[in-house]
Amino acid sequence: MILRALFRPPATDLPSKPGDKRKTVRWRPLRRLLIWLRWFLVRVLTLMAVLVAVYGLINPPTTWTIVAESRQYPIKSRSWVTIEDISPVMRRSVVAAEDANFCLHWGFDMAEIRKVVASGSSRGASTISQQTAKNVFLWQGRSWPRKLLETAYTPLIEAMWSKSRILEVYLNVAEFGPGIFGVRAAAREYYGVEPSDLTAVQAARLAAVLPAPKARDPNRASRRSRSIADGAATIARDGRADCL
Repeated sequence: MILRALFRPPATDLPSKPGDKRKTVRWRPLRRLLIWLRWFLVRVLTLMAVLVAVYGLINPPTTWTIVAESRQYPIKSRSWVTIEDISPVMRRSVVAAEDANFCLHWGFDMAEIRKVVASGSSRGASTISQQTAKNVFLWQGRSWPRKLLETAYTPLIEAMWSKSRILEVYLNVAEFGPGIFGVRAAAREYYGVEPSDLTAVQAARLAAVLPAPKARDPNRASRRSRSIADGAATIARDGRADCL
C-alpha cells in the first residue's frame, strides 16, 4: 500500500475539474512554442559544434571580415602557416598583448572580467579564444546577437581545439593592417621575412597593432610595443606561455 501511494501518478493525471480544461487549452500554444524553440536551439548548437569540429581539422579558407574588407582594400596575398613555423617570440608577444592568461583559462578570463567590471572601464576583456570565435565564425561590430553567439562558440572551441590550434587559427586570420590578414602576410609586408624569422622587436610591434590595425604603424616603436616585449619575456619566465 505504501509503495502504491509513492508511485501513484501525479494529481494532474487524475480527472480534471471543468475549469482545468480551459487552462490547458490556454497554455497549449505556449507549450508548443517552447517545444519548437528547444528544437531550433538544439539544431543550431549542433550545427555550431559541427563547424567548430571541421575547422579543428581544416584551415578556414576565409572569414566574413576578409570578405567585407575586400570591398574596400585589395587583400594581400595570404597563405596558412602552422604554429610550429611561427617564431616562439611572436606567439608570446600576441598572448602578452591580447590575453596574458591564455594558457590558464577555459575561454573566458573571469579575473580580468571582474577587474573591468570593478573599475567601470569601457574596455573589453575578450580573450584570444573569444576573438577567434568572432573572427572565424562571426562578423565584426557590437551587438547582442553577435556577443551571444560568440559566448556560445567560445567554450566549443576550447573543448574541441588545443590551445596551440586556437592561437594558430587566430594568427592566420587576424588583421594586421588594411587588407593584411594573417601573420605570414604581415611579416612579409612589413619586414620582408617569414613568421619563423621575426625578431622580438618585430613581433612586439606586430602584436601592438592588433587592437587597431588601420590606425597603428608596426614600423614604429611605441610605449605599447615596448610593454608587449617586456610582457612576452615575463610570461616566458613565469610559465604562462607553457601551452604555446
